Amino acid sequence: MLIGYARVSTEDQDLTLQRAALRAASCTRIFEEKISGAYRNRPELIRMVDQLRPGDVVVVSRLDRLARSTRDLLDIAEQLKTIEAGLRSLHEPWADTTSPAGRMVLTVFAGIAEFERELIHERTSSGRKAAKIRGVRFGRPPKLTDDQLALAKRLIGEGNSARETAKILNVHASTLYRALA
Repeated sequence: MLIGYARVSTEDQDLTLQRAALRAASCTRIFEEKISGAYRNRPELIRMVDQLRPGDVVVVSRLDRLARSTRDLLDIAEQLKTIEAGLRSLHEPWADTTSPAGRMVLTVFAGIAEFERELIHERTSSGRKAAKIRGVRFGRPPKLTDDQLALAKRLIGEGNSARETAKILNVHASTLYRALA
């Protein structure tokens, strides 16, 4: 069974052209929604995937209607593969997992996406290391300034408890303990 999926990003956009293309492609059922592709949890997409059976083929007018990134596309294609359903794009004829050539192209895309993720991870790690060497501190800014920390040490040295000192500095006692450690 050919199942259509149509999506536009905003309420004021129209699904007419996608709907017509999917009907012309002989889709027996069409799932439609007006929601940004950036959202992973799209109700109609989830509903469609839940209703797919082995042998069904999801048809989209363009791949960007189904997924906003290569990673999303590959995740959805993997879901469909698990169900033993296919994927076909009307505008990108090479994107057809019902054919050996289409599956090969998707496999190549998966390899490229994995390579890209590894490169991003590598660059991010290198950037973080370089920033640490330059003295950049990551994470939240410290709750206590150097002056407040010096005051805390002085007050504790004068006999005040850490809890009393924390109250004076308007921080939780555990925050003070961490800063002093």
